Amino acid sequence: MSYTVLLFGVTKDIIGSSVYCPNDEFYTVGHLREHLYQSFPLLQKLNSLMIAVNMNYAEDHIMLSSTDEIALIPPVSGG
Repeated sequence: MSYTVLLFGVTKDIIGSSVYCPNDEFYTVGHLREHLYQSFPLLQKLNSLMIAVNMNYAEDHIMLSSTDEIALIPPVSGG
């Protein structure tokens, strides 16, 4: 199974691309999060990194499918 992860803001800067296509197979959002933290340790320093699946914030237990739209949502600040 292949996945495409869309990247925005600082996550795009850390990974070096606007899209990340990991070679590994992931069954849950949590498994993907662990892979990302191991592959890109700077992501762990982000206070509120969220993962969205099909345009909804996803908890770590959510199952992934190769047809899902997956995005890393970096911390947002504003005033």
